Amino acid sequence: MYLSNLKLWNFRKYGSIDNAFDINSPNLAIPLTKGVNVLIGENDSGKTAIIDAIKLILDTHSAEWVKLNSDDFHAGTTRLRIECRFDDLADEEAKHFTEWLGIEGEGEDAKPFLRVILDASIKVDRIIPFDIRAGVDDDGYRLTAEARDYLKTTYLKPLRDAKHELMPRRNSRLSQILLGHEAFKDKDESHFLMKEGYLKFKEAIESYFTEEKDGDSKGKELKKKLDDYLERFFGQKKNTILYPTDKKIKDILEILKLALEDENLGLGSHNLLFIATELLNLERANWTGIRLGLIEELEAHLHPQAQLKFISYLQELTEGDSDVQLIITTHSPNLGSKVKLKNLLICAGANVFPMGYDGDKISYTKLVKDDHKFLERFLDVTKANLFFAKGVILVEGWAEEFLVPAIAKFINCDLTQNGVSVVNIGNTAFMRYSKIFQRAGEELMNIPVAIITDLDVHPDDETIVDEGEEQNRAALAKKTREDDFGGQSVKVFVSPHWTLEYCLGISETLKQLFFNTVTEVHPQIDTDDLLNSVSDKLLKRTLKKAEIAQALSEKLPTSDIDKNSLENDTSVKYIIDAIKYAVGSNGNH
Repeated sequence: MYLSNLKLWNFRKYGSIDNAFDINSPNLAIPLTKGVNVLIGENDSGKTAIIDAIKLILDTHSAEWVKLNSDDFHAGTTRLRIECRFDDLADEEAKHFTEWLGIEGEGEDAKPFLRVILDASIKVDRIIPFDIRAGVDDDGYRLTAEARDYLKTTYLKPLRDAKHELMPRRNSRLSQILLGHEAFKDKDESHFLMKEGYLKFKEAIESYFTEEKDGDSKGKELKKKLDDYLERFFGQKKNTILYPTDKKIKDILEILKLALEDENLGLGSHNLLFIATELLNLERANWTGIRLGLIEELEAHLHPQAQLKFISYLQELTEGDSDVQLIITTHSPNLGSKVKLKNLLICAGANVFPMGYDGDKISYTKLVKDDHKFLERFLDVTKANLFFAKGVILVEGWAEEFLVPAIAKFINCDLTQNGVSVVNIGNTAFMRYSKIFQRAGEELMNIPVAIITDLDVHPDDETIVDEGEEQNRAALAKKTREDDFGGQSVKVFVSPHWTLEYCLGISETLKQLFFNTVTEVHPQIDTDDLLNSVSDKLLKRTLKKAEIAQALSEKLPTSDIDKNSLENDTSVKYIIDAIKYAVGSNGNH
């Protein structure tokens, strides 16, 4: 069985503007897949709220206290609701929930499902007592404590103190996990550690206080002193006994500490040890409940290479016939680049946008399976930061990557301050990347995505005559790019002429600065006709575009160029417009 869908009404940030409650219209509905689900997005995008909602309704195996409080209600609301739906229940799993199950389909196609409900109300800052319920109708029926035990999750909190979690103590996390493992479960006196370990330890202690051991008689002398004191107190001879209190296997496990042999461990190693211990809990043999792990900020205390190795293993762990399901939150572009695109869910605004498929057939995005394969090959760490951005600018080369942020900062529209990522895709395959942000359903992503691309029509060919009709080839090329790449929140900004460098060469405001830079990078260039010289190098692909753009971006801040004139320069206005679109109406510009 696996958690296939989570629905929220009025839970924290996920609530309606008018605070209305409609049982048929949840404020958030998240389809989840078997295996790995990675919630990715900027800070305060709702990732933790989703994890906490699951913890509240299902509880966890750890000893921490999970409780609903007034802050969990969306502002101004008095009722919240959380629903979890479970599918693919095997017979041995379904037997725990017989009276709460629903059935979909008929005959041999009939399949059971389980819907679990938390519905709570608040009155004058007091939460009215509620039960966790389950069933096919809106109210459901109270789940017993025994049934709920089969729904508990394994939870790893963010910025966890893994070293402390692994320390021996009463009810230590290590002892809880080991006690649930088949090696120790329901075994006390019969266990090897009790028969061969504890009992021998008990005998050794008793003999130390009654016999001389390796020339040491201090224990025997100590016991004799006690016997002498008590003979005086009672007026008759007394024989004391010193022995350890009776133990159970749980008590022995609570004194265990997990470490790596001969190593002085740092936070990262302790974290990996702790996660490895929790994975034992998820892979218990003969367990017929859910195997759901919730991991917040997987990257905590792990260096980039460890992150990549670990997420690769988790994806392998959950593939094939595995029943293990993981819901992970992350801020790491390293993880974003390594996880399969179909396993990502982008948290943005008041919604969550899955990147995969509904039932592995219908795509939630405009991406097709070939797009997924392409992006998984080329979506590296430098490109994966687009998942965390408030706005995105896609560019096709290094020249734009250097120059666009410099121009943005010059016009007081700093991209970093506004949370906008410039993503250099290194080619013109914008369609693949733009489809990430284009949805197949009604819920659209409101992340502004600007594509900056060259017209790629030589000035001599901008206007051609075809069959006696004059056509503007440049206009046709521009429209083709807009039709191919644009749509929904994705807008295309095409250079008015051939390339970025050609536009800079005819720019009213940047021309002089551009040509000064070109002559520095290309000292042998013909200075009598710089525009034609630049065009010739563009055709021959010998112009050092990245070096020129980098140098130009360094000179721009100290130049005497007028900001207003630059913003109205028709040759580079497409870049200005793209920047302002990506920053959006809330930007500081």
